[in-house]
Amino acid sequence: MALKDRLAREIALTGPMTVADYVTRCLHDPTDGYYATRPALGEGGDFITAPLVSQMFGELIGLWAVETWRRLGAPERFRLVEVGPGDGTLMDDALRAARVAPGFLEACDLVLIEPSGPLRDVQARRLGQADAPPRWVGTLGGIDTDAPVILIANEVLDCLPARQFVRTDDGWAERRVGVTDDGDLIFGLVGITGGFERPAYGVEPGQVIEISDQQAAFGRDIATMLAQASGAALLIDYGRDRAGPGDTLQALRRHARVDALATPGEADVTQWADFPAVLEAAVRAGADVTGCVGQGAFLRRLGIEARAERLTSARPDAGPVIARQLARLTAPDQMGDLFKAAAIFSPRSLAVPGFET
Repeated sequence: MALKDRLAREIALTGPMTVADYVTRCLHDPTDGYYATRPALGEGGDFITAPLVSQMFGELIGLWAVETWRRLGAPERFRLVEVGPGDGTLMDDALRAARVAPGFLEACDLVLIEPSGPLRDVQARRLGQADAPPRWVGTLGGIDTDAPVILIANEVLDCLPARQFVRTDDGWAERRVGVTDDGDLIFGLVGITGGFERPAYGVEPGQVIEISDQQAAFGRDIATMLAQASGAALLIDYGRDRAGPGDTLQALRRHARVDALATPGEADVTQWADFPAVLEAAVRAGADVTGCVGQGAFLRRLGIEARAERLTSARPDAGPVIARQLARLTAPDQMGDLFKAAAIFSPRSLAVPGFET
């Protein structure tokens, strides 16, 4: 039975499903979920992440990690952690760039947070011969805190779904997924049963707000880990840098937007990262934060333009391709403004690279 049919039957039996639960089932159903059945990344998948746009992205993240390590005092032992490493491209490029730093790779305990067995196999094939051999854990809770941590989370927050609430003429209601008599999935409004606080900002009738307990928990858990271990976490994602209304639910299939309810499990269904909520949760848990800045500004501070010039000098024939890659990563009308970078860190005295003003 297709995932859509199973969801329709479940909703008919138990009632409308929250948007957050629906997205979770679309992505992570063990039999028919998106990540269990499809090559999401690359030209053959449904979307392309920054590491697949250009090697420059991963290389600069590697140099960011090196400089963070130095500012932590170049400890003889530390953990380099990536959450959701995909096919391993980002970390492969990062480790190659980090070879310029004496002592960094020797001190590095590389830990990849990846619950998916098939993706672990992909990552092992790419990183099996890496200068810092990886090991895997399933969650943040699997990271030991007996050494400083440098954590990278690129396009992780958008996979952590949010419930949706709608301001109506009569007050507030929750947007949920229901089912028609014909078995099609539809959106509808139901009374709020819990987990909702009125926002501090203004919301007009008809507008949607999103609340992600999972994103807030991610920020809180990182802060708790860093309070014990010290270090810094770099978060890069597409999302909002200020609190406010907005329906950000989207589904991508073969690089095009599709109806999020039409073919569950066959499209990548996501919502924007809520950076204000994530960073607020981290501060409440005892960490310090910095950001958000646009990805373009962040990469320029790390030296992406100089890196592009060096690559072009080495391969003049590749100059036009490198220029297009640079624009894709940094131009305001491409990934440069929509994608944001932020950091969670401890101790307070740490100056996180790329965020200096």
